Amino acid sequence: MKQSQIFTKTRKEAPKDEVSKNAQLLIRAGFINKEMAGVYAYLPLGLRTIKKIENIIREEMNAIGGQELVMTALQEKATWEPSGRWSDEVVDSWFKTELKNGTKLGLGFTHEEPMTLMMRNHIRSFRDMPVSVYQFQTKFRNEARAKSGIMRAREFVMKDLYSFCRDLAEHEVFYEKAKQAYVNIFNRLGIGEKTYITYASGGSFSKYSHEFQTISPAGEDLIHICDKCHIAVNKEIMADLNQSCPVCGGKDLHEEKAIEVGNIFTLGEKFSSALELTFLNEKGEKKNVFMGSYGIGPARSMGTIVENLSDDKGIVWPESVAPFKVHLIEIGGDKDVVRQKTEEVYNMLSKAGIEVLWDDRDLRPGEKFADADLIGLPFRVVVSEKMITAKTLEIKSRRVENSEIIKEEELLSKLA
Repeated sequence: MKQSQIFTKTRKEAPKDEVSKNAQLLIRAGFINKEMAGVYAYLPLGLRTIKKIENIIREEMNAIGGQELVMTALQEKATWEPSGRWSDEVVDSWFKTELKNGTKLGLGFTHEEPMTLMMRNHIRSFRDMPVSVYQFQTKFRNEARAKSGIMRAREFVMKDLYSFCRDLAEHEVFYEKAKQAYVNIFNRLGIGEKTYITYASGGSFSKYSHEFQTISPAGEDLIHICDKCHIAVNKEIMADLNQSCPVCGGKDLHEEKAIEVGNIFTLGEKFSSALELTFLNEKGEKKNVFMGSYGIGPARSMGTIVENLSDDKGIVWPESVAPFKVHLIEIGGDKDVVRQKTEEVYNMLSKAGIEVLWDDRDLRPGEKFADADLIGLPFRVVVSEKMITAKTLEIKSRRVENSEIIKEEELLSKLA
């Protein structure tokens, strides 16, 4: 990809009404465009990153047996009435509309009800379970405030997985697999070190649910961390636990601000009972399906990465989700000579399967380097006429201050 061919431009300033660091940097670097408060478009660089995040999540969901599908955003009133969640008094974040014939519709904020209703066509016997299905689907939530950039939006894509099991015991086996899959995801996204499995309120069918909370100054939640067990407790239930760790019972917990990047819930029979999702067990008895729900917001994860992995120059992407691995920059000297050598380097990297953003723009070196720091690709490789003569290249990791001069033939091994 040549940078001159990307229609987006970097900016020195973000919109004045944008207060979150993640949105400020992503807008300035040309990853997203703010349509309105809480609504963002993903531009070419941002789309490459969000798709890489989705693919990591997809791989881990597939590894535990999840089957991908896509449900609709438009939702009928009748689907949600049995659970009571069509009521604005129960759920105050609906976006609702109606057809020209007056039929009332809502834009889905989650999908427990439609998933449950759909499964009535596919689950009849105990032999049909366990089964888990997931999607990456646009959700709509009428948030009262939207000041956290892409971490709290009114329109956003969520990965939501739902499990359908015969009973609690079967559910718990899958639940633990899902919990480990989430740990794997956040490790692969580069934020695992600061992300804690966090005990939270469990609702009607479980004593606890589990959130995945990433320590960050931008966090909206307060969690209490047990360093001995490497788990945390949401402040909301600390009193229920007598101010102690639910694993070891210790009281040496310290408080941190954190961002909720994922959550998993035991739903039990709440939705299967309301929507009559039943099966016949081994004895021929009719039973309600036992359910679970597992959510991650790819955009919220992306925003958390930016909040935590950035500096005063710009974003610092982990290799796993960076839109490109290498920012290849040509500078100075005889433009034809430098262009030819840069193209050779570009082709060498591309043939090795390395994704490259080639800055071929006619700008001063300082402007190119500033843009490279702002965009935040893992490695910067510079080609100049002086280096061509010496058969060297300059390479710099975005995570370190100083660059290194290497022989051309060393480049691939350095990047590996």
